[in-house]
Amino acid sequence: MGDGKEVILITGASGRIGFKSAEFFSKEYQIVGFDIFLAGHLPNAEFIIVDLATDESVKKGLDQVRNNYGSKIASVIHLAAYYSFTTQHSHLYDKITVQGTERMLKGLQQFEVDQFIFSSTMFVHKPTRPGVKINEDSPIDPRWDYPLSKVKTEALIHKERGKIPTVNLRIAGVYDDRCHSIPLSNQMQRIIENQFESHLFAGDVTHGSSFVHMDDLINALALCVQKRKTLPSELNLLIGEETTFSYDQIQRMMEREIHGKEWKTWRIPKPIAKIGAYILTHLPYGKPSFIQPWMIDIADDHYELDITRAKKILGWQPKYRVDQVIPKWVDEIKTDPVEWYDENKLKAPRGLERMVKHE
Repeated sequence: MGDGKEVILITGASGRIGFKSAEFFSKEYQIVGFDIFLAGHLPNAEFIIVDLATDESVKKGLDQVRNNYGSKIASVIHLAAYYSFTTQHSHLYDKITVQGTERMLKGLQQFEVDQFIFSSTMFVHKPTRPGVKINEDSPIDPRWDYPLSKVKTEALIHKERGKIPTVNLRIAGVYDDRCHSIPLSNQMQRIIENQFESHLFAGDVTHGSSFVHMDDLINALALCVQKRKTLPSELNLLIGEETTFSYDQIQRMMEREIHGKEWKTWRIPKPIAKIGAYILTHLPYGKPSFIQPWMIDIADDHYELDITRAKKILGWQPKYRVDQVIPKWVDEIKTDPVEWYDENKLKAPRGLERMVKHE
């Protein structure tokens, strides 16, 4: 069934990063995409319904790959994982992220695989402080179940990889030209609507997190695939922008672009913030709040990255910076605010157009 092109297998292929990756690599490779839900169509791509939570589904999917394309796979880009901002703990982190990866690796032992790329997160590392950068050898200290599941999975990959060379990409928060970043889109929403919460913050406003543009992430994946024959057999890489902007800096950028002015963000004690977040998330008729009580404990966490290893080994350098892309989001909001809200899965309030000032 294949036309002789090398095969790249992408899990989570219907997701935002997965489909963008499939689209990029389909120009030169035969793409096989695994996902529990299928969306979209691409030339040189076959999408297969696979549920990583079951042995049978994973086996069936890999059998189909073998039958259609043989046992040689250039790269497996493993993006499928459980992720949620609505809860701090969930059994699905182990069931899908950890055990799902184990099922994939065990099944792939029957294939000739040049490379297995795992989408990990910078949040596996212990938070730092402004001016002190995290590198791949910095302490590991996940603060909630999402990064904990990535730490467990990285250890599992080391144990179960067999002869398959692996790359753990510890990725910063991903955004693109239309935002598609849950924390950033919600922060912008609070400012657009001048919500009471937009004037308050439960952490140190001088702290922040690194981000990375989708196109830069795809470029990192492309370099990993391109250089797969010369990379170390096991490799950890941090992928993110070198400049980390504080919560306050991002806040002021958004305020300035949206409303033409800046306002002060007040820091409130964590116990009070937790009470407020609990009330907002439990009001029967109130607007659901993005900020959950458990998030208050990690509001101070600061992630600033040293990407020297990615530069040296991959030759990777981010071309984008989040402060340069925020104005693009605002331009789109001012052109069609309802569309931007819908694109970022936000509920548009009544009178949204009046809230966005046209300069």
